[in-house]
Amino acid sequence: MVDASKPNSDIIADLRWRGLVYQTTDEERIGSWLLERSRTLYAGFDPTADSLHVGHLMGIIMLRRFQRAGHRPIALVGGATGMVGDPSGKTQERPLLPEETLRSNVEAIRRQLERFLDFSSGPCAALLVNNYDWMSRFGYLQFLREVGKHFPVNVMLAKDSVRSRLERSDAGLSYTEFSYMLLQAYDFVYLYQHYGCELQIGGSDQWGNITAGIDLGRRMLGAELWGLTWPLLTTSQGSKMGKTESGTIWLAAEKTSPYQFYQYWINVDDADVLRFILLFTDVTPSDYQQLAEELKADPSRRVPHRYLAREITQLVHGPEGLATAERATRFFFGEAIQSQDDSELEAIFGDVPSGRLPRSVLEDPGLPLVDALVACGLAKSKSEARRLISQGGAYVNNRRIDDLEKRLTVADLASPSIMILRTGRKNYGLLRFIG
Repeated sequence: MVDASKPNSDIIADLRWRGLVYQTTDEERIGSWLLERSRTLYAGFDPTADSLHVGHLMGIIMLRRFQRAGHRPIALVGGATGMVGDPSGKTQERPLLPEETLRSNVEAIRRQLERFLDFSSGPCAALLVNNYDWMSRFGYLQFLREVGKHFPVNVMLAKDSVRSRLERSDAGLSYTEFSYMLLQAYDFVYLYQHYGCELQIGGSDQWGNITAGIDLGRRMLGAELWGLTWPLLTTSQGSKMGKTESGTIWLAAEKTSPYQFYQYWINVDDADVLRFILLFTDVTPSDYQQLAEELKADPSRRVPHRYLAREITQLVHGPEGLATAERATRFFFGEAIQSQDDSELEAIFGDVPSGRLPRSVLEDPGLPLVDALVACGLAKSKSEARRLISQGGAYVNNRRIDDLEKRLTVADLASPSIMILRTGRKNYGLLRFIG
């Protein structure tokens, strides 16, 4: 019989192989400490938006790795700390969000996290907590007396997150931000008292906050608490993970479609792809070696890139989201588009030029293709549309049409009310037929 109180694998050895251990409070002991028995750990997520993004993915996956290794993860949504804003890694103060917005964001993030962790019964069942639930009971004076008196100011000033801001001539540090460290430190103490949480994990920019919580636990309770961080994630070009020219890569499908999400990963630089496979997927050493050999033998085939994109898209958007993303990819490479759902085509082609026409224009004798190209913005004039068609550069649902007299009917719809037009290799347009 399996001892549910015992871990089922050496999580630290695996994390080190993947390059996911940057700092720990005890490099020599943490591996054996985690193997002694199942431990409870936590990572925090501040609700600054109504969705998590790629920058949060590492924390989610780390909690998931610990749970699958036989430990109990707590995902903390910072309803209270989100009202203050973490100064770590920031050059200026974040704008404070209204309480109503924060509450809405907390609920949205709570629903997202439930997709990644197992919250069913059992000793390793994950927990979702909101630090507003315990911080809201404090009055200002009570918090100073119970928590603030245990914080030496000189220790706080020595933290990198505080010192780096104080040393800048163009950006100071407000008392509100300065207090953030106390709030997060108390989170660790509270979770230890009520859930037996002994380990906090986070990105390397959280080291100051993590060690502040460890110190507070020692001062208030005489507890031995632990910390672990992973390296801050940047691309080989030094840019931040999850940031593109078009904006942030979100985990919510409504903000970043599964296709856009898939494309983000399949287009990562060759210099990054193998490292990202280690960090974000469950690749085994033997499969990793094979992927590395594939990349070296023929980078143009992008075998590791497709592996990375498939694994992460399925994790975040599920099998259906992955299928949608791969189908969309095939569409953009010229596969015929037919028998689709309106919602799916709108998600795939949501950012291309579009137009609306009454459905009646598809009735006999039909809508001239020339007019359709103009209506969806792919041609500026009918004469330009005719030239595109005569040169063989016009497509309906990825089927080339070179007939200048072609008229479109209901039979040309790719879904109940949508038609996809294209000029050249990559210029797409979408027409919706209403009524």
